[in-house]
Amino acid sequence: MSGHSKWATTKHKKAVLDARRGTLFAKLIKAVEVAARVGGPDPAGNPTLFDAIQKARKNSVPVDTIERAVARGAGREAGGSDYQVVMYEGYGPAGVAVLIECLTDNRNRAAGEVRLAMTRNGGSMADPGSVAYLFTRKGVVLIERSQVAEDELLAAVLDAGAESVDDIGEAWEIICAPGDLLAVRAALQAHALEYTSAEASFLPSLSVPCDDQSAGRVIRLIEALEDCDDVQNVWTNLDVTDDVLARLG
Repeated sequence: MSGHSKWATTKHKKAVLDARRGTLFAKLIKAVEVAARVGGPDPAGNPTLFDAIQKARKNSVPVDTIERAVARGAGREAGGSDYQVVMYEGYGPAGVAVLIECLTDNRNRAAGEVRLAMTRNGGSMADPGSVAYLFTRKGVVLIERSQVAEDELLAAVLDAGAESVDDIGEAWEIICAPGDLLAVRAALQAHALEYTSAEASFLPSLSVPCDDQSAGRVIRLIEALEDCDDVQNVWTNLDVTDDVLARLG
């Protein structure tokens, strides 16, 4: 799973500096609006909304923009959309499995955008279920290594349900069951530890090692999918070494 983790860390750092900030902002705002609609507008009682707001703030989305998204989700302001979560499955270059999560108010548009991005970048769509079985839903929390020693972090989160704490370079990656994500987040807050991100994710049970050329093609596919307005998350079982990532820049 280390290859997945290294790419996840690289992708997170890239997102912070992403030149396509308008697209990123739109996705973050959409996530806030949907979280407010599903679980209510109070972040204190809606952990999904709390994390969506935190993620938006960390990516410099203006506070008033976030507040308007919460208001739309709560029905206090006009203009909200009826977004639905839609999952697509496929294969990328070198047989890498790809899971694509869309948040959309137009399923036909989302399907067309995803299919076009896949076919233009060496990928192919797959039937529902043919790829999903290769992934397991997990809670994933990232926290900067410079904040805390491993022993201290383990003591803080193990009783909250953390299954593992892994060193992925510049960050610790805490893995837990999705249902324990709130408890792990609360445990970190209780120990005055600030996490970089906390979200439910799909982790691969079997990874596909890729050389420079194949990894570069897979990453271009991921970026093309992330450029689609309706795509919120892309997960793969790409496995790359630090050396390959360094050469790819």
